[in-house]
Amino acid sequence: MLPALLAAGAVAGLSAGMVGVGGGFVVVPALLFVAGMLAQEIPNELHLAIGTSLATIIVTSLRSVQAHHKRGAVDFAILRDWAPWLTFGVAVGLLIAAIVDSETLVLVFAIGVLLYAFYFLRPPLAMVREKHYPLPVGFGRAALASGLGGFSALLGIGGGTPFVVTMVVCGRKVHEAVATAAGVGFLIALPGALGFVILGLGTPGLPPGSLGYVNLPAFLIISLVSLGTTPVGVHWAHSLSEQRLRQAFGVYLLIISLTMFNKYLGTQL
Repeated sequence: MLPALLAAGAVAGLSAGMVGVGGGFVVVPALLFVAGMLAQEIPNELHLAIGTSLATIIVTSLRSVQAHHKRGAVDFAILRDWAPWLTFGVAVGLLIAAIVDSETLVLVFAIGVLLYAFYFLRPPLAMVREKHYPLPVGFGRAALASGLGGFSALLGIGGGTPFVVTMVVCGRKVHEAVATAAGVGFLIALPGALGFVILGLGTPGLPPGSLGYVNLPAFLIISLVSLGTTPVGVHWAHSLSEQRLRQAFGVYLLIISLTMFNKYLGTQL
């Protein structure tokens, strides 16, 4: 179990630094794998994996923002304007998580991520001709940020994937999008993790060291490892050209989509 957690922490840190996501797509499957190795059956193991994943994203996102900020790539004005709506969305997502499972949402997300992958893997000529739009404001921003926050909280991710796509579609450089997405991850993960702690309080049969639906030993192991690998991911991101970083992000999304499809199929067998 320890190697699985160490590997999850390493990859979560790299992905947070390189492509602006907090590693939830790595941490959640890893935690489900670890849960399957335990002798006893864990109640609501998906909720436990999601809550613990969100807790680790708090650490990876903060470390990623710090590293990207040194390079002047984080747009804090966007984070300030989106913060209230992201938090509102997380609250709605937590209400949904308390009454439904997330298997169908996993399928929807897998399809969405696959479309995003195709967007980033387009040939350079198509990128030259692409049309850019202004970042949404007013009701558009409220709806997009709220939806992003709620959806991310349900899946245990930091929301970096759709946020990076949104910023790139709106004409921002992919390096700036990746850096700012790390901040979005923190804004989603903090209230999300606290919410899953509250949701899981008093649940019998959870593994030792669990505070609600957050397992503290797993959180500490993954977070400590990710602190060391996040700056490496940031260095890789800024050493790549705009085109190469787009391609790297597209490949990453393709892998994530296939992983999520596999996860969904596993719940149907």
